[in-house]
Amino acid sequence: MLQNDTPITPELIASHGLKPDEYQRILDLIGREPTLTELGIFSAMWNEHCSYKSSKKWLRTLPTTGPRVICGPGENAGVVDIDDGQAIIFKMESHNHPSFIEPYQGAATGVGGILRDVFTMGARPVAAMNALRFGSPDHPKTRHLVSGVVSGVGGYGNSFGVPTVGGEVNFHSRYNGNILVNAFAAGLADADKIFYSKAEGVGLPVVYLGSKTGRDGVGGATMASAEFDESIEEKRPTVQVGDPFGEKLLLEACLELMKTGAVIAIQDMGAAGLTCSAVEMGAKGDLGIELDLDKVPCREANMTAYEMMLSESQERMLMVLRPEQEKEAEAIFHKWGLDFAIVGWTTDDLRFRILHKGAVVADLPIKELGDQAPEYDRPFVRRPVPAAIEAADVAAPNDYAEALLKLVSSPDMASRRWVWEQYDHLIQGNTAQKPGGDAAVIRVEGHDSKGLAFSLDVSPRYCEADPFEGGKQAIAECWRNLTAVGAEPLAATDNLNFGNPEKPEIMGQFVGAIEGIGAACRALDFPIVSGNVSLYNETNGVGILPTPAIGGVGLLPDIDVMATVAFKSAGDVIVQIGRDGGHLGQSIYLREILGREEGAPPPVDLAEERRVGDFVRGVIRNRLVTACHDISDGGLLAALAEMAMARGIGASVTLPESAATPHGFLFGEDQARYVLTVAPSVLDAVTAAAAEAGVEARVLGTVGGEVLDVEGLATISVAKLKQGHENWFPEFMAVAD
Repeated sequence: MLQNDTPITPELIASHGLKPDEYQRILDLIGREPTLTELGIFSAMWNEHCSYKSSKKWLRTLPTTGPRVICGPGENAGVVDIDDGQAIIFKMESHNHPSFIEPYQGAATGVGGILRDVFTMGARPVAAMNALRFGSPDHPKTRHLVSGVVSGVGGYGNSFGVPTVGGEVNFHSRYNGNILVNAFAAGLADADKIFYSKAEGVGLPVVYLGSKTGRDGVGGATMASAEFDESIEEKRPTVQVGDPFGEKLLLEACLELMKTGAVIAIQDMGAAGLTCSAVEMGAKGDLGIELDLDKVPCREANMTAYEMMLSESQERMLMVLRPEQEKEAEAIFHKWGLDFAIVGWTTDDLRFRILHKGAVVADLPIKELGDQAPEYDRPFVRRPVPAAIEAADVAAPNDYAEALLKLVSSPDMASRRWVWEQYDHLIQGNTAQKPGGDAAVIRVEGHDSKGLAFSLDVSPRYCEADPFEGGKQAIAECWRNLTAVGAEPLAATDNLNFGNPEKPEIMGQFVGAIEGIGAACRALDFPIVSGNVSLYNETNGVGILPTPAIGGVGLLPDIDVMATVAFKSAGDVIVQIGRDGGHLGQSIYLREILGREEGAPPPVDLAEERRVGDFVRGVIRNRLVTACHDISDGGLLAALAEMAMARGIGASVTLPESAATPHGFLFGEDQARYVLTVAPSVLDAVTAAAAEAGVEARVLGTVGGEVLDVEGLATISVAKLKQGHENWFPEFMAVAD
């Protein structure tokens, strides 16, 4: 009989994030009152962050398979074939709550966690990205949070030795009390040497590897599954502490060990630490697991079983090894200066049994810990979509040049150079396109020309106005950015950040976004192979903007033909591909120039996205394009300005007679559109190919000079635009706190 020295009170149950009916489910499942350690284990396994109890139903509707998909959701990361016997392994995860409480360590350990997800499967990390969202720039906490998060991302990634090649940084008052830190990592592996977490075989050693266990991060997963309130500072001890150098050693030791054939199963100790990793390994293999906590390497004295099972100390792994290679494995880890300890074994009784100081402190059914987690079909309400706003009903700017300058100098559109120059984006020597373009590109190690492209995208203001169209647009924008460099989009990962799912209107946002994401993935053959759901992103009842961030990976057979955004040569012809603009609802122009956040977002015609994107990728690969940029935030004029600023070369463009509302044509954020530049000698070939593909192509003007000139409306020097664009971020961060 298990001894329970701690009374299980309603207050204790509530503090573990369990509802009364969920606790009753535990009693029915095990037929007795749980011990404190068991209560902690259930709290870890049944919280939102680990069990996806509010989202499982809807996640199952997403397309997750395809001809290149080797492994979809359910493992540490997704695995996709990139030819030549190679695979790219990638995933994105959130570290939102920890980063708001302690920005440096929260962001740093978010990077560390996602890197472990990748190399756990046998891949060497080759690229990292991040999507960061902060509160209003004038909020008193924002500058401190930006500084800490950016330092944490750079501090961990740079020390570990992975290039941080791209990402997003955005500001909005709805993130004042709950910032978002979404970390992405990708790694290369041999397609026939992927490692999984399913334990196999009875009586085999369960081995603890890496750093010692401490009290940092105890209860972190449960904290991440709750709203914030005034007691936020009390949650600081639940934030983990990272050691990037320790993780680098862990990477090298794991990859060396994997080559020996000793590894049967491997699982990163991430959210819920030892608990989640052990349960997942055993349950997937239809095996039990017995752990002896007296054998766990600890860096703090007198740790309780509860603390050890719920600690989220970083840089730790759990493996099932072939017993005959135990000594060989131990020697490898000791060589790298890391702990190696046999802490348990696999059993055939489907029990999760924990021993501590000679006593059994937990004895639970292992399958039910995961499989019997509550699953909710939460009620949801779809908000009416706002009425569309006609461009003719939106005021034109008094001065187009000043309006453009204000847009490119605004917090959401200013250069992110201040951020990405703190990241080592060139380490490993394979970066072919650095941050600042539509997608980052790296050369695949071992190949002269094969490349991979990466992009992160979502427009939360669109998702707020219409979750379905916003979900579609997040996928389409990511697919478009990969296409804009000439890459074939392969697959995506998602990071679904929303507020409290117990509120029907928030659940309605989630459902609508999932439906939109699924529709776009199917239309564009862009499956979701991994991801993360982060709910309860609220403080004092105020939820974030719905933010389903999408990370995508594309393949470039030849990086010599990849496109970049910069204008190249005077005399090149500027061609708009896709339909004309005119949609100003939820646009950056409407918000930044007129101070209005309203209207329906631009609709996404997925058939048009596919047709236009396939055409653009084709002309890039046929070497007919000198520059390419997709049209998104700020519309056509902002895209032209970004192309001009990239190399300091101007352009002259003329509005067509069909542009009934010039400001709609120039600032509209209609989808499925790109700007290309081509040499005059190939213009006819490009326009003929467009006509054959059923794609609209409109000649706008030519590249050259030192100003961006829109005939009859605006003339502004590229240098002036660039000064405003580059200066906002450093000036914002230089202001004394």
